[in-house]
Amino acid sequence: MPAIALALVLLLLPLPAHAAGGASDPVLPVLFALAVILVAAKLGGELAIRLGQPAVLGELVIGVVLGNLALVGFGGLEPLKKDAALDLLSQLGVLLLLFEVGLESTVSQMLRVGASSLLVAVLGVAAPFGLGWAVSAWLLPGSSALVHAFIGATLCATSVGITARVLQDLERSQTTEARIILGAAVIDDVLGLVILAVVGGVIGAADRGGTLSYAAVGAILGKAAAFLVASLVLGVLLTPRLFRLASRMRARGVLLALGLALCFLLAWVSGFIGLAPIVGAFAAGLILEDLHYRLFVERGEHTLDEMIHPISGFLVPIFFVLMGMRTDLRSFADPGVLALAGALTVAAVAGKQVCSLGVVGKGIDRLSIGIGMIPRGEVGLIFANIGLTLAVKGERIISPSTYSALVVMVIVTTMLTPPALKWSLGRRRAREG
Repeated sequence: MPAIALALVLLLLPLPAHAAGGASDPVLPVLFALAVILVAAKLGGELAIRLGQPAVLGELVIGVVLGNLALVGFGGLEPLKKDAALDLLSQLGVLLLLFEVGLESTVSQMLRVGASSLLVAVLGVAAPFGLGWAVSAWLLPGSSALVHAFIGATLCATSVGITARVLQDLERSQTTEARIILGAAVIDDVLGLVILAVVGGVIGAADRGGTLSYAAVGAILGKAAAFLVASLVLGVLLTPRLFRLASRMRARGVLLALGLALCFLLAWVSGFIGLAPIVGAFAAGLILEDLHYRLFVERGEHTLDEMIHPISGFLVPIFFVLMGMRTDLRSFADPGVLALAGALTVAAVAGKQVCSLGVVGKGIDRLSIGIGMIPRGEVGLIFANIGLTLAVKGERIISPSTYSALVVMVIVTTMLTPPALKWSLGRRRAREG
């Protein structure tokens, strides 16, 4: 196994001096970090596959291992956790993953499961929010209602990126269950972000000694709905003409450049108006269909899916390894944190199982849909980080110990989903066979 031996040697090498910030060329530490992360991702993915698990689980686990080597005296990789360049690349990876998943579906396909996706998303937000509030009120009785509301909002999130990657690994991303999960997860993120924006607005108003008006809440709700409707309607109407016009160009890479430009543009618009950029990236993939770039394929070019895949294969693993590296295992040493984390994790899992009641139609695997909505992933981590920035009269809404409990909940739900979803979908496949 010379390849694995070489990978282990590379991972255990001490971080070069220039990788810690001592060199004048800023690209050098990024080059070394990419070498470490990509080797780690493939090594972790290979080990997971050999154990019968999705590759994404191996990438997460190897990230946790690398990120906690300091506990055994090796701190050479610690600078990678906060490296701005790596963080940027990982966020691009998430956008491309959601764009790629969107490309595998169409608007018409999503409309067929639209009612189920909407009901699943609404239940998948309401139940975790209520359970999160209840757990916070139970275990943090001395905290204000704003703390309970924020913790409830954090539990609303669903990481569509984690589930999307698992569905891709299992070759199940085009099933009815997958479309319901992905559609619901996107709506779930929008609803969760709306709740977060409202809670954040209430906290900000409380800090200023005022209250948030119903008009402001309505504006936040309207903004989210308007973006999704406008992007889908305009996309369906304009993209066929745009790609037909672009097909007259003879330069190489026009299709790839145009597809990525649309992905990044909608992601930027989504972020600019206060929504998650991943919502825009998924919407961009959703409005693009093979028919739109048929003229490119007829003249011998690859499809957009085929051209995106190598790029996402480079960037997406960076995100999963980094997310694992940022998990501090020392959080588990505090009994209070463990108790809160355990209760929040149970509430997070149970809340998403409620959403399976919203599935409309017969012969649909409701258990797999409930499991697919469990991971909080990058969205949950973003929510938790925002909590550290919010304060009322100088007192932070989320304390460091509560933040640690939220991070543990995010990691556990994220790492629980791949094997659970693999088991659930495998059970369904075996029954059909």
